[in-house]
Amino acid sequence: MPVEIRVPELGESVTDATVGRWLKKEGEAVKSGEPIVEVETDKINFEIEAEQDGVLESIAKGEGETVGVGDVIGTIAEGDGRAAAAAEEEEEPEEREEAPAAEVPAGREEAAEEGFRASPSVRRLAQEYGVDLAEVSGTGSGGRITREDVERLIRERSRPPAAPEEDGRREERPAPPPERAPGREALEERVRFSRRRQTIAQRLVESQRNAAMLTTFNEVDMSAVMDLRRRRKESFQERTGARLGFMSFFTKASVAALKAFPQVNAELAGNELVLKKYYDIGVAVSTDEGLVVPVVRDADRKSFAEIEKEIADLAVRAREGRLTLEDLRGGTFTITNGGVFGSLLSTPILTLPQVAILGMHKVQERPVVVDGEIQVRPMMYVALSYDHRVIDGAEAVSFLVRIKELVEDPETLLLEG
Repeated sequence: MPVEIRVPELGESVTDATVGRWLKKEGEAVKSGEPIVEVETDKINFEIEAEQDGVLESIAKGEGETVGVGDVIGTIAEGDGRAAAAAEEEEEPEEREEAPAAEVPAGREEAAEEGFRASPSVRRLAQEYGVDLAEVSGTGSGGRITREDVERLIRERSRPPAAPEEDGRREERPAPPPERAPGREALEERVRFSRRRQTIAQRLVESQRNAAMLTTFNEVDMSAVMDLRRRRKESFQERTGARLGFMSFFTKASVAALKAFPQVNAELAGNELVLKKYYDIGVAVSTDEGLVVPVVRDADRKSFAEIEKEIADLAVRAREGRLTLEDLRGGTFTITNGGVFGSLLSTPILTLPQVAILGMHKVQERPVVVDGEIQVRPMMYVALSYDHRVIDGAEAVSFLVRIKELVEDPETLLLEG
């Protein structure tokens, strides 16, 4: 008896998903525990595994279709795949002719012939587009109808009809200007927008539409941090097993600044401001499918080494597609580092319902005035985008100045972070 492939529970607040990519074709053998289809949600992608050995009998939901929890997206039947493969092989006409005519009900000869001339997948394609297989000329062996034959007829039907002729002459109308040079279509590729990219796009637009977003900037002299890293990074790594990067310094500085300015660590809920006394810092990570923001929980209670290890682990799992919904849930404040890609300055967009986000950028040597003298220092521009409905300009500027002071004096950061 066939086993249904159903969409499993997707996690709290996630009710639907998109079929990403089928890893098996209809008729292929599958083994229990083997991934057979990828499913995309707005937060993570995951694989649905086969519950038993057998054959992927049918695919009910194709790539790009939206599905809900519990929906049946395919079935697995018993077998090893050989019978299904044989069913796709064309049958010799002579063998078909051996069947007595009486066995085919009256009026059903053409339908039986169509079934013989086309595989199940081709028949489904024809049914989807309303194509009568009796009108299709098969170009396959023995007159078999191929997928290309059906697609060719679909394309022909989609062409606009020729302009009518009057008195033997074609009505002359000005031709519309071409949208692109002839032959450009062959150089184009259409790629399905993934569920995650759709959600990212939707939330970015929502953030700009629903928040009074403003950005303030400052610059940080990274000399002290870079000197500390040069002196301590080897012993730090030997002792803790973690690499000492910039992110732990800025995470610790953010926690200290959030404690000094509680409204930056808040959420606007209707007519109430929810001030959060915990510090779950989101760290933006770039992946092939877009930006994700896994969360470092209770960053105020973690050491530099613990923060570095957790950020490194989250980044690896994000790029390998192994994040869980719990990794992405919540977050009270976010840090994004465009500097790893060479960005010198940018205005990060809020991650709703958070009210602020810190943007780090590339460290670049620049001439600055120190104690009345021009010196070359490694400088980083930093940006704070914030919701002006909640945070006043003076408060935002003061918050960013506090970040600057703490990073420029790592000893103070160790004491206050």
